[in-house]
Amino acid sequence: MKDGDNIDVGDKYDKIMKLAVRRGFYWPSYEIYGGVSGFFDLGPLGVRLKNNIVGLWRKVFIELHQDLVVEIETPIIAPEVVFKASGHVESFTDPIVECVRCGRKFRADHLIEAAVNIKTEGLSVDELTRIIRENDIRCPSCQGPLSEVRTFNLLFKTTIGPYSDNVGYLRPEAAQGMFVSFKRVREAMRNRFPIGIAQIGRVSRNEISPRQGMIRLREFTIMEIEFFFDPDDPRCDLLYRVEDRKINILTADMRREEIQEPQPIKISEAVDDGVIKIPWQAYWMGVSDVFAEALGVDKDNIYFEEKLPHERAHYAQQVFDQMVKVSRWGWIEISGHAYRTDYDLSRHIKFSNQSLEVVKTLDKPMKITEKKIKIDKLKIIERYGGESSKIFRALSKVDPSEIHRYIDNNTGKILINDVEIDPDIIVVEEHEKEIKTVKFIPHVVEPSFGAERLLYIVLDNSYTEDGERVLLRFKPYIAPIHVAVLPLLENDESMVKIARGIYKKLIANGVSAIYDSSGSIGRRYARADEIGVPYAVTVDHQTIKDGTVTIRLRDDRSQIRISEKDLISWIRKETEEQLWRHLDNIMM
Repeated sequence: MKDGDNIDVGDKYDKIMKLAVRRGFYWPSYEIYGGVSGFFDLGPLGVRLKNNIVGLWRKVFIELHQDLVVEIETPIIAPEVVFKASGHVESFTDPIVECVRCGRKFRADHLIEAAVNIKTEGLSVDELTRIIRENDIRCPSCQGPLSEVRTFNLLFKTTIGPYSDNVGYLRPEAAQGMFVSFKRVREAMRNRFPIGIAQIGRVSRNEISPRQGMIRLREFTIMEIEFFFDPDDPRCDLLYRVEDRKINILTADMRREEIQEPQPIKISEAVDDGVIKIPWQAYWMGVSDVFAEALGVDKDNIYFEEKLPHERAHYAQQVFDQMVKVSRWGWIEISGHAYRTDYDLSRHIKFSNQSLEVVKTLDKPMKITEKKIKIDKLKIIERYGGESSKIFRALSKVDPSEIHRYIDNNTGKILINDVEIDPDIIVVEEHEKEIKTVKFIPHVVEPSFGAERLLYIVLDNSYTEDGERVLLRFKPYIAPIHVAVLPLLENDESMVKIARGIYKKLIANGVSAIYDSSGSIGRRYARADEIGVPYAVTVDHQTIKDGTVTIRLRDDRSQIRISEKDLISWIRKETEEQLWRHLDNIMM
């Protein structure tokens, strides 16, 4: 099978891996000790490429939305209570199965899918065990029998300080740091609302059996936004920027009907038809579509897949995964778009006893009927004596608006908070009150990306073979090296001096560059192509005469000649114009 560049897809991944290791993009961590699955080191070019991808994400999602989105940084370790509140201690699990003979452990759903090609997402551990038994699925390593399937929590557990009972976890997502900081961020931003809080940072997930190289890691960099809005007013003021953009969507209904081909739909129509429930979620999906194309992914190789209810995370009401096609594994997720409702803030309010509500001023004051409990304290003391304090405590915990429920549904004594009380000691009084403000718990939509996965996506989409020539067709604005500076003759002192001067000037002006004078000019071009350098500047005899240089373009090997003094402005203009061709419709 061939991909668009006539490269055998069975070989392409191996070729990319060899290139990545040899030229310094990435390699397995701890190689001298045999390596540890799920961990990769980024080399010099890998770090540059990743930083440029992160920088592009920051530009698209934060800098172009800086009147709405702010960036914070929170610790990678959090106390246990944070993840109890978020539900991760209970729900952040995968199914695991163990070989009874050799003791190796496997992720049960992946094992089943590989063995009998049955979709397993959302199945219970009992259902997975039944499939293993019915199909006599055995250990891939020794063919031994497998144990019952159980759940395995993916949180990395640690202790904070010297006390073993002070349990903490490495965060599996950046989100919780943003939720618990919500109140502080709003105070710092003078109560701006709606508001997005962004965070870029390391996260850890203790995957059972990581696979697919850089696609599934135990530690990686996440880029997330939690966008907070009023659930009673979910309008998106920015939707006009992307409303006419068509995105490819495979809805939950289509999947239930076993339709496998995504369909293009205008974002405005997806909102109007209820395909995407929340306009803000639709907007960020549109921005993510723009972002993926800006990374170099073809529009036809991007779609959004809606998750079925049993596939969604415990906190989500609607989820779309942004899918991109790669050579070896087909369609893989590059971002998740979750409508988290008020789940997280409500849970943190409950566990912390802190208010994370937003106060909203009403357009018009409204009148409400307020109910208050009136009790005869002397009658309670006379009637209940030593039990009076228990009565007072029970009544203090009752919502006055709910007291009628206790009275109307009971005859004789009523039971309030497990305490029996005579109904004649309670009187509920109603008062009309005018209010100008109301409190509400914001709802949240979340776009979330993994940086290392995007790095591989970029490599997979950029890798090209042109005859004997291998090149990486990086977009210039994310290329790890922008310019290669090459003196035509390595022994010509005048050429070397000018080339060295150009190289230093590029670096001084923030342009990433390499200097290469070793070997033939053709070989040096090939080395630059192989690491994705978009522009090669050659200093030759003509440069000595008139101060002009040759710029060779990587993709088509065409050449132009410009004045050396115009070089930096030309590179910046060319690079920025290519970027803004993609981002123009989401500019401020």
